Amino acid sequence: MKNWLITGVSSGIGLALAKEVLASGDKVVGTVRSEKDKEAFQSLHAENAFGILLDVTDSDKIPGAILEAEACTGGLDVLVNNAGFGLIGAVEEVSLEELRRVFEVNFFGAFSVTQAVLPKMRERRSGQIVNVTSVSGLAPWAGSAAYGASKYALECLGQTLAQEVAEFGIKVTNIEPGAIETDFGKRSLVTAERQVDAYKGTVTELPRKVLADTSSYGGDVAKAAKAIVNALGDETPPTHLLLGEDAVYYAGEQLNTFIRDMTKWMPVTMSIKK
Repeated sequence: MKNWLITGVSSGIGLALAKEVLASGDKVVGTVRSEKDKEAFQSLHAENAFGILLDVTDSDKIPGAILEAEACTGGLDVLVNNAGFGLIGAVEEVSLEELRRVFEVNFFGAFSVTQAVLPKMRERRSGQIVNVTSVSGLAPWAGSAAYGASKYALECLGQTLAQEVAEFGIKVTNIEPGAIETDFGKRSLVTAERQVDAYKGTVTELPRKVLADTSSYGGDVAKAAKAIVNALGDETPPTHLLLGEDAVYYAGEQLNTFIRDMTKWMPVTMSIKK
């Protein structure tokens, strides 16, 4: 039996993952932001589902929440940084306040929770840190700069952390979902308040259209949760786990572009050698 802490279990991947983990007999501590959501989460299992009220942007309350999670489980084995939201808008449209808000939740929240969990995992010389990022954190597209940048940052956090904690027996995995059918587009997606007419009808509007059309989503959230649990249960879990055909496509296109540029401009790259 493992003890999990999953942030943001009110809906979407977080809720589906919690259900999958509970079905396997493991314990789950899930963070929520209302008493109603806490009661709903704890009703999933009489003994193994523990709800904690926590806004991951409230850094002062995170240490206490982690102590509570450790106490009610006897020690955390897995942390899943899942809480987050999307912000759509061209670079010219997004305000600094909006940008900071998305980073506070998607990056700084995950950073703070990870810092609070690590000391006990190091002492036990075991554990797993899982970051639910996005294929947008690997392959950006017009209109999602703010959201993608926050996920790029989370990608870097996970990759760096994996190197830092490997000797303590702690494993780190970044999960990069593509379009998975959840209520993300309705519940967790906002549009930049400022609208610049010049971008209407351009490729910048694509993320908004795609996310609004749930019929185009190719990923099943329950299957995604099962895939995550299976991958994390492997003796050597992946550093990266793409979820969905579209995720593979966009990440592959980005990698191909990078390799083409690197190869074409190699003479210039090497020309700076002394």
